[in-house]
Amino acid sequence: MAPGRSRKRKIEDEEEEREAPPLASSGSAVDPDESLEQSLTFSDTLVALQIMRAQFPRIEKVSIKPFVLRSQLYSSVMDRTQVDRELETLRRAKTIRIFKLNTGQDDHAVMFLDDYINQIDSVVKKMEEKKLLNLEAFDWFKTHVIDTRLEPNISHDDLCSLLSLGGRVKEEHVTLLINGGVIVRQLIDPGMYWFAIPSIGSVLKGLSQGRKELLGILSRKRYKEEMMATLEKKRLRLSPLDIRFHLRDLIGSGHLKTVSTPSGLVVRVSKD
Repeated sequence: MAPGRSRKRKIEDEEEEREAPPLASSGSAVDPDESLEQSLTFSDTLVALQIMRAQFPRIEKVSIKPFVLRSQLYSSVMDRTQVDRELETLRRAKTIRIFKLNTGQDDHAVMFLDDYINQIDSVVKKMEEKKLLNLEAFDWFKTHVIDTRLEPNISHDDLCSLLSLGGRVKEEHVTLLINGGVIVRQLIDPGMYWFAIPSIGSVLKGLSQGRKELLGILSRKRYKEEMMATLEKKRLRLSPLDIRFHLRDLIGSGHLKTVSTPSGLVVRVSKD
């Protein structure tokens, strides 16, 4: 094999290794094609996060790293207090970050910190291609802000103070961070920002539409229920996220519930 081709193959192998799905605590590789009925519940929040990360749907035309909803974890780890406690431990250990979403009052996304950093880097790369200025703001943000402020929000003054540890801060730096999607202004207090996941906007629109579509499918059934194995094979028209993603979310948020039967799990609309 030619030296150049060998080097290219080595680089591709390294990239595959970096993108390989994480391992569950048992040490076996996660199977992204495992059915939801086979992988609905777990005893550990980190294992649930790893498996849902590996099963995150591939979304066309949107470059987004995997994220998990807190509601999905509630559907998979039976003790919600345990989920909250273990998420807090992982957050403080800087393994994950938790983001407040605008799709619902209690909607929160969880993303592994490495994925979040890679998501920011992909945004910066696009900005570099457009020859934009002041991109050092993102390096300051990653080094001094993310590493220090673990909460889901930050004030304008604190943001500027932390950014100034990297260099002289201008208003253009903050504007660039907003345009890059790493922070968004809070509506009730313009002096506060939510930390955000870049490029997630269109996916969140699909999340809201997919919830309504899936609930509509079940609500039209005679008994407002369907076998999970049957339901899991359906495709949603209005969401880029797969039905498994939405099932976990709606079960965890209490809009749907599962019932064990001799034929398998049944998914049913919860009564108001």
